[in-house]
Amino acid sequence: MPVVWSDGHRLHEPGGEVYVGVRIPGTELPDRAERIRQELEASGTPVMPAAEHPDADALRLHDPAMVEYLRTAWEAWQASGLAEDPGQDRVVPYLFPHPGLVGGHPFEPATHMAARAGTFCFDTMTLIGPGTWKAARAAIDVALTAADLITAGERAAYALCRPPGHHVTRNAFGGSCYLNNAAAAAAHLRDALGGPVALLDVDAHHGNGAQSIFWEDGSVLTGSVHVDPAAGWFPHFLGFAGETGAGEGAGSNMNVPLDPGAEDHAWVGAIETLVSWATDRRCRALVVALGVDAAGADPEAPLAVTAGGFFAAGRMLASAGVPTVFVQEGGYVLDQVGTLVAETLTGFESAS
Repeated sequence: MPVVWSDGHRLHEPGGEVYVGVRIPGTELPDRAERIRQELEASGTPVMPAAEHPDADALRLHDPAMVEYLRTAWEAWQASGLAEDPGQDRVVPYLFPHPGLVGGHPFEPATHMAARAGTFCFDTMTLIGPGTWKAARAAIDVALTAADLITAGERAAYALCRPPGHHVTRNAFGGSCYLNNAAAAAAHLRDALGGPVALLDVDAHHGNGAQSIFWEDGSVLTGSVHVDPAAGWFPHFLGFAGETGAGEGAGSNMNVPLDPGAEDHAWVGAIETLVSWATDRRCRALVVALGVDAAGADPEAPLAVTAGGFFAAGRMLASAGVPTVFVQEGGYVLDQVGTLVAETLTGFESAS
Protein backbone atom coordinates (compact mmCIF):
# COMPACT_ATOMS: atom_id res chain seq x y z
CA MET A 1 0.00 0.00 0.00
CA PRO A 2 1.24 3.53 -0.66
CA VAL A 3 2.71 5.57 2.17
CA VAL A 4 2.11 9.33 2.29
CA TRP A 5 4.72 11.53 3.94
CA SER A 6 5.78 15.13 4.54
CA ASP A 7 9.25 16.36 5.45
CA GLY A 8 7.40 19.14 7.26
CA HIS A 9 7.03 16.97 10.35
CA ARG A 10 10.69 17.69 11.16
CA LEU A 11 9.81 21.30 11.87
CA HIS A 12 8.00 20.28 15.06
CA GLU A 13 10.42 19.86 17.94
CA PRO A 14 8.32 20.15 21.10
CA GLY A 15 11.33 20.54 23.37
CA GLY A 16 9.97 18.24 26.05
CA GLU A 17 6.81 18.35 28.15
CA VAL A 18 5.70 19.97 31.38
CA TYR A 19 4.22 17.22 33.55
CA VAL A 20 2.88 18.11 37.03
CA GLY A 21 4.88 21.30 36.76
CA VAL A 22 8.18 19.62 35.87
CA ARG A 23 9.93 20.00 32.51
CA ILE A 24 10.69 16.46 31.33
CA PRO A 25 12.04 15.02 28.06
CA GLY A 26 9.31 14.44 25.52
CA THR A 27 8.62 11.16 23.74
CA GLU A 28 6.83 12.57 20.66
CA LEU A 29 10.06 13.12 18.72
CA PRO A 30 10.87 13.65 15.02
CA ASP A 31 12.78 10.37 15.03
CA ARG A 32 9.50 8.48 15.48
CA ALA A 33 8.37 9.21 11.93
CA GLU A 34 11.87 8.73 10.53
CA ARG A 35 12.13 5.26 12.05
CA ILE A 36 8.76 4.23 10.63
CA ARG A 37 9.67 5.46 7.16
CA GLN A 38 13.02 3.64 7.27
CA GLU A 39 11.33 0.38 8.20
CA LEU A 40 8.72 0.63 5.46
CA GLU A 41 11.19 1.70 2.77
CA ALA A 42 13.42 -1.24 3.66
CA SER A 43 10.55 -3.55 2.75
CA GLY A 44 10.09 -1.85 -0.62
CA THR A 45 7.00 0.15 0.27
CA PRO A 46 6.51 3.19 -2.00
CA VAL A 47 6.60 6.58 -0.25
CA MET A 48 4.98 9.61 -1.87
CA PRO A 49 4.80 13.27 -0.82
CA ALA A 50 1.61 14.81 0.49
CA ALA A 51 -0.32 17.19 -1.75
CA GLU A 52 -1.33 20.58 -0.40
CA HIS A 53 -5.05 21.00 0.31
CA PRO A 54 -6.96 24.25 0.74
CA ASP A 55 -7.47 25.41 4.31
CA ALA A 56 -11.23 25.35 3.74
CA ASP A 57 -11.05 21.56 3.27
CA ALA A 58 -8.24 20.76 5.67
CA LEU A 59 -9.31 22.79 8.70
CA ARG A 60 -13.10 22.85 8.51
CA LEU A 61 -13.60 20.54 11.48
CA HIS A 62 -11.84 22.95 13.84
CA ASP A 63 -12.90 26.24 15.40
CA PRO A 64 -11.38 29.03 13.30
CA ALA A 65 -10.31 30.82 16.48
CA MET A 66 -8.28 27.79 17.59
CA VAL A 67 -6.73 27.46 14.14
CA GLU A 68 -5.72 31.12 14.17
CA TYR A 69 -4.24 30.73 17.64
CA LEU A 70 -2.14 27.76 16.55
CA ARG A 71 -1.02 29.62 13.44
CA THR A 72 0.22 32.64 15.40
CA ALA A 73 1.05 31.33 18.89
CA TRP A 74 4.81 31.06 18.46
CA GLU A 75 5.24 34.56 17.09
CA ALA A 76 2.95 35.99 19.77
CA TRP A 77 4.94 34.23 22.48
CA GLN A 78 8.16 35.73 21.17
CA ALA A 79 6.61 39.18 20.95
CA SER A 80 5.36 38.92 24.55
CA GLY A 81 8.89 38.59 25.93
CA LEU A 82 8.11 35.34 27.77
CA ALA A 83 11.01 33.61 26.04
CA GLU A 84 13.32 35.98 27.90
CA ASP A 85 11.38 36.53 31.14
CA PRO A 86 10.87 34.04 32.73
CA GLY A 87 12.84 32.25 30.01
CA GLN A 88 10.30 29.73 28.67
CA ASP A 89 11.43 28.76 25.15
CA ARG A 90 8.16 27.04 24.21
CA VAL A 91 4.52 28.09 24.36
CA VAL A 92 3.06 26.44 27.45
CA PRO A 93 -0.12 27.44 29.34
CA TYR A 94 -0.32 28.25 33.00
CA LEU A 95 -4.02 29.24 33.38
CA PHE A 96 -7.18 27.70 31.91
CA PRO A 97 -10.74 29.10 31.63
CA HIS A 98 -12.10 26.33 33.86
CA PRO A 99 -15.93 26.18 34.18
CA GLY A 100 -15.49 26.69 37.91
CA LEU A 101 -13.74 29.99 37.21
CA VAL A 102 -15.91 31.50 34.48
CA GLY A 103 -19.15 29.66 35.26
CA GLY A 104 -21.91 30.51 32.80
CA HIS A 105 -20.69 34.07 32.37
CA PRO A 106 -19.45 35.38 29.05
CA PHE A 107 -15.78 36.22 29.26
CA GLU A 108 -13.44 38.26 27.15
CA PRO A 109 -10.50 36.55 25.44
CA ALA A 110 -7.34 36.91 27.48
CA THR A 111 -4.97 39.64 26.33
CA HIS A 112 -1.81 38.38 28.06
CA MET A 113 -0.14 35.64 26.02
CA ALA A 114 0.59 33.49 29.09
CA ALA A 115 -3.16 33.31 29.72
CA ARG A 116 -4.12 33.02 26.04
CA ALA A 117 -2.03 29.83 25.90
CA GLY A 118 -4.60 28.06 28.08
CA THR A 119 -7.66 29.10 26.07
CA PHE A 120 -7.44 26.26 23.55
CA CYS A 121 -4.85 23.86 25.02
CA PHE A 122 -6.18 21.54 27.71
CA ASP A 123 -2.86 20.39 29.21
CA THR A 124 0.67 21.58 29.89
CA MET A 125 2.30 18.76 27.94
CA THR A 126 1.56 19.97 24.41
CA LEU A 127 4.15 22.66 23.80
CA ILE A 128 4.36 24.86 20.72
CA GLY A 129 7.71 25.62 19.11
CA PRO A 130 8.78 27.62 16.05
CA GLY A 131 7.79 24.95 13.52
CA THR A 132 4.78 23.37 15.24
CA TRP A 133 2.08 25.04 13.16
CA LYS A 134 3.67 24.19 9.81
CA ALA A 135 4.24 20.58 10.87
CA ALA A 136 0.68 20.14 12.14
CA ARG A 137 -0.72 21.70 8.97
CA ALA A 138 1.43 19.37 6.85
CA ALA A 139 0.16 16.37 8.81
CA ILE A 140 -3.41 17.23 7.80
CA ASP A 141 -2.28 17.26 4.15
CA VAL A 142 -0.71 13.82 4.65
CA ALA A 143 -4.00 12.40 5.94
CA LEU A 144 -6.09 14.02 3.20
CA THR A 145 -3.72 12.83 0.47
CA ALA A 146 -4.10 9.26 1.73
CA ALA A 147 -7.87 9.71 1.64
CA ASP A 148 -7.58 11.02 -1.94
CA LEU A 149 -5.79 7.81 -2.91
CA ILE A 150 -8.78 5.83 -1.66
CA THR A 151 -11.26 7.90 -3.64
CA ALA A 152 -9.02 7.38 -6.69
CA GLY A 153 -9.35 3.61 -6.34
CA GLU A 154 -6.65 2.38 -3.94
CA ARG A 155 -7.72 -0.39 -1.58
CA ALA A 156 -5.68 1.05 1.29
CA ALA A 157 -3.20 3.84 2.08
CA TYR A 158 -1.08 4.77 5.08
CA ALA A 159 -0.70 8.38 6.26
CA LEU A 160 2.57 8.73 8.15
CA CYS A 161 1.37 11.73 10.14
CA ARG A 162 3.38 13.62 12.69
CA PRO A 163 2.51 15.30 14.99
CA PRO A 164 -0.38 12.99 15.88
CA GLY A 165 -3.91 14.32 16.22
CA HIS A 166 -6.45 12.02 17.80
CA HIS A 167 -6.90 13.97 21.06
CA VAL A 168 -7.92 17.21 19.28
CA THR A 169 -11.57 18.30 19.45
CA ARG A 170 -13.22 21.09 17.48
CA ASN A 171 -11.95 23.80 19.81
CA ALA A 172 -9.24 22.31 22.03
CA PHE A 173 -5.92 20.53 21.56
CA GLY A 174 -3.58 18.55 23.81
CA GLY A 175 -2.07 15.13 24.37
CA SER A 176 0.84 16.00 22.03
CA CYS A 177 -1.75 16.63 19.27
CA TYR A 178 -2.58 19.89 17.46
CA LEU A 179 -4.98 19.14 14.57
CA ASN A 180 -7.11 16.02 14.15
CA ASN A 181 -5.65 14.23 11.13
CA ALA A 182 -7.78 11.09 11.32
CA ALA A 183 -11.02 13.04 11.72
CA ALA A 184 -10.12 15.14 8.68
CA ALA A 185 -9.56 11.99 6.62
CA ALA A 186 -12.87 10.50 7.79
CA ALA A 187 -14.86 13.62 6.88
CA HIS A 188 -13.11 13.75 3.50
CA LEU A 189 -14.04 10.14 2.73
CA ARG A 190 -17.60 10.59 3.95
CA ASP A 191 -18.11 13.51 1.59
CA ALA A 192 -16.53 11.68 -1.34
CA LEU A 193 -18.07 8.23 -0.85
CA GLY A 194 -21.17 8.94 1.18
CA GLY A 195 -21.71 7.85 4.76
CA PRO A 196 -21.30 6.19 6.98
CA VAL A 197 -17.53 6.07 7.35
CA ALA A 198 -16.04 4.40 10.43
CA LEU A 199 -13.09 5.87 12.35
CA LEU A 200 -11.64 3.18 14.61
CA ASP A 201 -8.91 4.22 17.04
CA VAL A 202 -6.51 1.49 18.20
CA ASP A 203 -4.06 3.79 19.98
CA ALA A 204 -3.57 2.85 23.64
CA HIS A 205 -5.33 6.05 24.71
CA HIS A 206 -8.94 7.00 24.07
CA GLY A 207 -9.68 8.76 20.79
CA ASN A 208 -11.55 11.56 22.53
CA GLY A 209 -11.10 14.02 19.66
CA ALA A 210 -13.08 12.14 17.03
CA GLN A 211 -15.67 11.15 19.63
CA SER A 212 -16.24 14.82 20.42
CA ILE A 213 -16.18 16.07 16.82
CA PHE A 214 -18.69 13.49 15.55
CA TRP A 215 -20.71 13.07 18.79
CA GLU A 216 -23.93 14.21 17.13
CA ASP A 217 -23.08 13.09 13.58
CA GLY A 218 -24.19 9.59 12.62
CA SER A 219 -22.45 9.80 9.25
CA VAL A 220 -19.08 9.11 10.89
CA LEU A 221 -19.00 6.18 13.30
CA THR A 222 -16.32 6.49 15.98
CA GLY A 223 -14.91 3.61 17.99
CA SER A 224 -11.92 3.30 20.30
CA VAL A 225 -10.10 0.52 22.14
CA HIS A 226 -7.82 1.85 24.88
CA VAL A 227 -6.65 1.45 28.44
CA ASP A 228 -9.45 2.15 30.89
CA PRO A 229 -9.31 5.81 31.97
CA ALA A 230 -10.80 4.74 35.31
CA ALA A 231 -7.48 2.99 35.98
CA GLY A 232 -5.75 6.39 35.93
CA TRP A 233 -4.82 6.87 32.28
CA PHE A 234 -5.07 9.78 29.85
CA PRO A 235 -7.45 11.41 28.99
CA HIS A 236 -8.87 10.46 32.42
CA PHE A 237 -12.31 12.09 32.06
CA LEU A 238 -13.48 10.37 28.85
CA GLY A 239 -13.39 6.97 27.18
CA PHE A 240 -15.98 5.02 29.14
CA ALA A 241 -18.28 2.38 27.69
CA GLY A 242 -21.43 4.40 28.36
CA GLU A 243 -20.44 7.14 25.90
CA THR A 244 -22.45 6.30 22.77
CA GLY A 245 -23.29 9.58 21.03
CA ALA A 246 -26.24 11.96 21.09
CA GLY A 247 -28.87 13.43 18.80
CA GLU A 248 -28.37 12.25 15.21
CA GLY A 249 -25.21 10.54 16.45
CA ALA A 250 -26.95 8.45 19.10
CA GLY A 251 -25.45 4.95 18.96
CA SER A 252 -22.66 6.01 16.61
CA ASN A 253 -19.84 5.89 19.18
CA MET A 254 -18.39 2.79 20.85
CA ASN A 255 -15.66 2.64 23.49
CA VAL A 256 -13.98 -0.58 24.58
CA PRO A 257 -11.82 0.17 27.62
CA LEU A 258 -9.30 -2.49 28.66
CA ASP A 259 -7.69 -3.25 31.99
CA PRO A 260 -4.00 -2.39 32.40
CA GLY A 261 -1.87 -5.36 31.38
CA ALA A 262 -4.29 -6.55 28.70
CA GLU A 263 -2.53 -8.76 26.15
CA ASP A 264 -3.06 -9.78 22.53
CA HIS A 265 -6.24 -11.78 23.02
CA ALA A 266 -8.18 -9.01 24.76
CA TRP A 267 -6.87 -6.23 22.51
CA VAL A 268 -7.46 -8.00 19.20
CA GLY A 269 -10.83 -9.20 20.49
CA ALA A 270 -11.80 -5.60 21.20
CA ILE A 271 -10.80 -4.62 17.67
CA GLU A 272 -12.94 -7.47 16.35
CA THR A 273 -15.86 -6.05 18.33
CA LEU A 274 -15.33 -2.61 16.81
CA VAL A 275 -15.00 -3.97 13.27
CA SER A 276 -18.19 -6.03 13.62
CA TRP A 277 -20.03 -3.02 15.02
CA ALA A 278 -18.91 -0.83 12.11
CA THR A 279 -19.66 -3.39 9.41
CA ASP A 280 -23.10 -4.09 10.90
CA ARG A 281 -23.78 -0.40 10.32
CA ARG A 282 -22.67 -0.75 6.69
CA CYS A 283 -19.65 1.54 6.80
CA ARG A 284 -18.40 2.35 3.31
CA ALA A 285 -14.82 3.11 4.29
CA LEU A 286 -12.61 2.79 7.32
CA VAL A 287 -10.10 5.17 8.90
CA VAL A 288 -7.79 3.56 11.44
CA ALA A 289 -6.13 5.85 13.99
CA LEU A 290 -3.03 3.67 14.26
CA GLY A 291 -1.21 4.14 17.52
CA VAL A 292 1.22 1.35 18.39
CA ASP A 293 1.70 2.39 22.02
CA ALA A 294 -0.31 -0.63 23.19
CA ALA A 295 2.96 -2.56 22.88
CA GLY A 296 4.28 -4.07 26.07
CA ALA A 297 7.51 -2.06 26.16
CA ASP A 298 5.93 1.34 25.52
CA PRO A 299 6.38 3.71 28.47
CA GLU A 300 3.24 5.73 27.73
CA ALA A 301 0.65 2.98 28.33
CA PRO A 302 0.25 -0.18 30.44
CA LEU A 303 -0.96 -2.65 27.79
CA ALA A 304 1.07 -5.69 26.71
CA VAL A 305 0.42 -6.29 23.01
CA THR A 306 3.10 -8.13 21.01
CA ALA A 307 4.22 -7.77 17.39
CA GLY A 308 2.05 -10.79 16.63
CA GLY A 309 -0.90 -8.97 18.13
CA PHE A 310 -0.38 -6.03 15.78
CA PHE A 311 -0.19 -8.40 12.81
CA ALA A 312 -3.45 -10.03 13.93
CA ALA A 313 -5.03 -6.60 14.36
CA GLY A 314 -4.14 -5.74 10.76
CA ARG A 315 -5.83 -8.91 9.56
CA MET A 316 -8.89 -8.15 11.68
CA LEU A 317 -9.16 -4.63 10.27
CA ALA A 318 -8.95 -6.02 6.74
CA SER A 319 -11.97 -8.21 7.49
CA ALA A 320 -14.15 -5.09 7.30
CA GLY A 321 -13.75 -5.46 3.53
CA VAL A 322 -13.89 -1.73 2.78
CA PRO A 323 -11.33 0.84 1.58
CA THR A 324 -9.08 1.77 4.48
CA VAL A 325 -6.84 4.67 5.46
CA PHE A 326 -4.34 4.19 8.28
CA VAL A 327 -3.37 7.41 10.07
CA GLN A 328 -0.36 7.33 12.40
CA GLU A 329 -0.91 8.27 16.04
CA GLY A 330 1.17 7.15 19.07
CA GLY A 331 4.03 4.70 19.59
CA TYR A 332 7.10 5.88 21.46
CA VAL A 333 9.77 3.16 21.58
CA LEU A 334 12.09 4.16 18.77
CA ASP A 335 13.59 0.70 18.32
CA GLN A 336 10.20 -0.91 17.73
CA VAL A 337 7.79 1.71 16.38
CA GLY A 338 8.65 1.01 12.73
CA THR A 339 8.43 -2.75 13.19
CA LEU A 340 5.00 -2.56 14.85
CA VAL A 341 3.58 -0.32 12.14
CA ALA A 342 4.98 -2.67 9.48
CA GLU A 343 3.47 -5.69 11.26
CA THR A 344 0.03 -4.05 11.29
CA LEU A 345 0.12 -3.05 7.63
CA THR A 346 1.53 -6.43 6.58
CA GLY A 347 -1.21 -8.18 8.51
CA PHE A 348 -3.80 -6.07 6.71
CA GLU A 349 -2.31 -6.80 3.29
CA SER A 350 -2.04 -10.52 4.00
CA ALA A 351 -5.79 -10.68 4.54
CA SER A 352 -6.88 -8.32 1.74
